[in-house]
Amino acid sequence: MKEKIGFIGLGNMGLPMAKNLIKAGYTLQVYNRTASKADELEQTAVTVCNSPEEAATDVQYVVTMLSEDGILEEAVSGEKGLLKSLKQGAVHISMSTISPETSVKLNALHQQNGSHYLTAPVFGRPEAAAAQKLWICTSGNSSIKEAAKPILESMGQGVVDFGEEPGNANVVKIAGNFMIMASMEMMAEAFTLGEKNGIDPKKMADFFGSTLFNAPIYQNYGKLIANKQYEPVGFKAKLGFKDARLAFTLAQKSETPMPMAAIIHNRLLTAIAKGQGDKDWVEGFGHGVTDDAGL
Repeated sequence: MKEKIGFIGLGNMGLPMAKNLIKAGYTLQVYNRTASKADELEQTAVTVCNSPEEAATDVQYVVTMLSEDGILEEAVSGEKGLLKSLKQGAVHISMSTISPETSVKLNALHQQNGSHYLTAPVFGRPEAAAAQKLWICTSGNSSIKEAAKPILESMGQGVVDFGEEPGNANVVKIAGNFMIMASMEMMAEAFTLGEKNGIDPKKMADFFGSTLFNAPIYQNYGKLIANKQYEPVGFKAKLGFKDARLAFTLAQKSETPMPMAAIIHNRLLTAIAKGQGDKDWVEGFGHGVTDDAGL
């Protein structure tokens, strides 16, 4: 049996990631706001905790997979945050999609605490997390990254280093999610154009996914869009909007013109305004475009 790890956040992504850590031989101290989510884990390998503080007690590593900057900050530095108990020299592996500024802030808090912060956001939907097929980007102290590698490799198919600055991996994650969203908007528009002109969008998706755009994003998301397959929800539109907002904000701060970022931002804002924030972000793009086109 390997060492015990703290794990905070058992959502659509966190739960299969936690399962893979258990599969790799780790035991977990888990915390989730909805405690019953832990029932899906192998109970002999899990201790269910009442707070992030408790989950981080007496462990060398604590993993967080939380949905937003504010929620993560509360889990780290709140009244019952993990910094209350995380021991000297221990490592917080932050795998959320957050702003680089938040990572810089949390890294500073860990330095004051005598602990370490490692940025490690992931690419992949819940099914990829379950299959241990996530791509993980890292940034932070080199020795800490090397020491944490076995843990990260237990959850993904590859770990790619983007330097020592704590916010670097967050920039890569935001840029990558922007590219995914831009691809979904493009595919939704192209397939809708075909459908309005008598072409089967499913046949278009199969053709493009196996020829000009022979890549997982176009194959997987293309099929979902063409088939209008929006359930089960893998990633909520309101979380996609959060990522679009991060990209838009980062572009403004760095004076980087990104016209497509505005389109994506408005597409998902429209979905939320129509009460579709808890639906899949694929539906936000796919249904959003077909609805505009009168289909």
